[in-house]
Amino acid sequence: MSAPAEPTRAEVCVVACAEAWRGDGEILASPIGLVPTIGARLARATFSPDLLLTDGEAALGVGTWPVGGSPAQTEGALPFRQIFELIWSGRRHVMMGPGQIDRYGNINISAIGDFHRPKVALLGVRGAPGNTVSHPCSYWVPRHSRRTFVEQVDLVCGIGYDRAAAAGTSASRFHQLRRVVSDLGVFDFTGPDHRMRLVSTHPGVTVEQVHEATGFELWTGGEVPQTRLPTAQELTLIRTVIDPAGHRDAEVRR
Repeated sequence: MSAPAEPTRAEVCVVACAEAWRGDGEILASPIGLVPTIGARLARATFSPDLLLTDGEAALGVGTWPVGGSPAQTEGALPFRQIFELIWSGRRHVMMGPGQIDRYGNINISAIGDFHRPKVALLGVRGAPGNTVSHPCSYWVPRHSRRTFVEQVDLVCGIGYDRAAAAGTSASRFHQLRRVVSDLGVFDFTGPDHRMRLVSTHPGVTVEQVHEATGFELWTGGEVPQTRLPTAQELTLIRTVIDPAGHRDAEVRR
């Protein structure tokens, strides 16, 4: 069966994630999750050719390879200990998946509910504190809802703009939350006092739908455009090179 002519919602989300790494230059892109991984490989294959990408283990891959596969060639080793040098030097941009996120970009990836008796246990705090104070971070949310976009996170793992400012320059100097992408739209933190702003809505999504699915007031600052569509080249890369099996459509079902 031939691929549909029009881009799917998943493909729009892939391109929106890829845009997070535009202009980053020669730094390590660390996408966590399927759609961000496709997006990072797409960015490197098109408008951000200097990005460094790993094979998922301890080597830097060359070229563009499919999800679930391995690069045909590597260009260097990247053992775990060297990841910390990249983090501390700011030469990394990670895209994580928060369980909860608030209007200032504080995220929770550890536990939902009371920390001592959580309703849901997630990954744990992991590297989120160090990531958010050391280098650019972006976020991917495949199911936009009031359960994820919350007034206040149950446990702060990665810090947002309000907490970075309150902690002083030691936390705020390199703090940069670049972009949030969900299955409904794209967001950044350029609203008043670094509050979350609705940058664009995906095709078929209204501003009202995004507000209804968000547990706090979003800043818009005027008319909200549509998220840019993939180019013909980007669609070809997504469909025939990076994700020929179509795994992306299982993650984004709207």
